[in-house]
Amino acid sequence: MTRLFTALEVTESAAFELSLLRGGLPGARWIDPANYHVTLRFIGDIDSRSADEIAAALDRVYRPPFQLSIKGLHCFASGRVPHSLVATIEPTDDLLDLQAEHERIVQRLGFKPEGRRYLPHVSLARLKGTTSTDVARWLSEHGAYRGPTFAADRFVLYSSRASVGGGPYIVEEAYPLAA
Repeated sequence: MTRLFTALEVTESAAFELSLLRGGLPGARWIDPANYHVTLRFIGDIDSRSADEIAAALDRVYRPPFQLSIKGLHCFASGRVPHSLVATIEPTDDLLDLQAEHERIVQRLGFKPEGRRYLPHVSLARLKGTTSTDVARWLSEHGAYRGPTFAADRFVLYSSRASVGGGPYIVEEAYPLAA
């Protein structure tokens, strides 16, 4: 079985700027900047035949390149328990249309719909034992952070293996965005 997802890569310069936010949050396991990405569609653990079908279907996606803007910082939680610190991405029409196309492709191939509303983001840290107070303090110290804008000129099909903290991720296929 292979665990797959589609994503947009974060440029090296944007990843470097985001990496400067690391530190000062108890219980945070900071994600390596080389593993920063904007997930489009998590697919999950699938067999190699299904993986080949998805890769072939994604090869028919034609969209022009577009810009991504990091608009702020946020924490995801389960109930009142914080679990992830993220940089949020401005949900532009170009980004939402590309994500919706990936969702349609995956569903057309027989996979269940994604159950959660799409919230584009870059995961910065996984949180364990971090209190809501710690997160609120860290977020207030970083104010109204506005990150860099960077180009999305391709999307990728990543594979991953189950691990603590995310990654490493392997680019299985890359699909250029071109007019």
